[in-house]
Order: sequence, then structure tokens, then C-alpha cells
Amino acid sequence: MDEPNLIFRRVPAGESPARELLAAMESELTELYGLATVGSTPSATPADFSAPGAGFIVLYRGERAIACGGIKAIGPGMGEIKRMYVVPDERSRGHARRLLAGLEELARELGHAAVRLDTGNRQPHALALYDGAGYRRIPDYNENVYASYWFEKDL
Repeated sequence: MDEPNLIFRRVPAGESPARELLAAMESELTELYGLATVGSTPSATPADFSAPGAGFIVLYRGERAIACGGIKAIGPGMGEIKRMYVVPDERSRGHARRLLAGLEELARELGHAAVRLDTGNRQPHALALYDGAGYRRIPDYNENVYASYWFEKDL
């Protein structure tokens, strides 16, 4: 499953290539849910990913950026996984699992003992990923209008 030409790099969320990956994710979510999500979901701005206890990573295949995601601090020892995205032509290759594991490792490095995340009801692959990765379902913790499922995992 490990591929030697895959590498994670910390990248500021407001800079290239993170900015382009996030724009592609936003476009896809807008199409999927039929509404613009900017400003209507819990904050996950570039500043949120550069605050203490936060960070953003990009997964590269060689020099090509193929996936991204971030950790946002939401409380003492608690991080939130945000903005997970894999480019369409790289899906179904295990990159989402790799990205999730990379984000969990980043959260540990940032000092978090647990992480939370959410997903919507039009993202069944994400739901299966989180269920399969040991996340437990919890009540709504962030009032994300596009989310239908909320999760937490001790690290």
C-alpha cells in the first residue's frame, strides 16, 4: 500500500498548491450540495490552519499535489479535521486513508489527544472511511448545515 513516490508536506493553506486544491474541493461541494458553502459552514480559513494547534498538509505524488487537509484547534487537546480532498483522477487508490492517517499524525504532533470531523449525507465514501478508521459517531458539535454525521477519535 505504501508508495515511495508519495510524500506529505506542510503547506500554508492560503498558498499554492493548497489554495487550488481547496478551490477544487469547494467547487465540487457546491455542485454536490447545490448551494455555495463558503460562509455557511464552520470556519476553516487559511488563518484557522496557521493558528496555534493547527496545520495544513498536502500529499504529493512526485511533484504533483494530489490531496490535502488540515487540522484546526477547537479546544484544549481537541483538533478538527477539515477540508479533506483528493483530486478526482487519484481517487480509489487509498489516498483518502493515507491522508486521514497523515492528518491524525499531524494532530498528535500538534498536541491533540483527539480529533473530530463531520461529513454530509451525499458523501458515502467519506462516511465509510471514517467508520472503517475507528471513528465513533457523536452528536452535532459544530452546527455545520451540510453535515449529517459527526465523529470523534482518540489519538
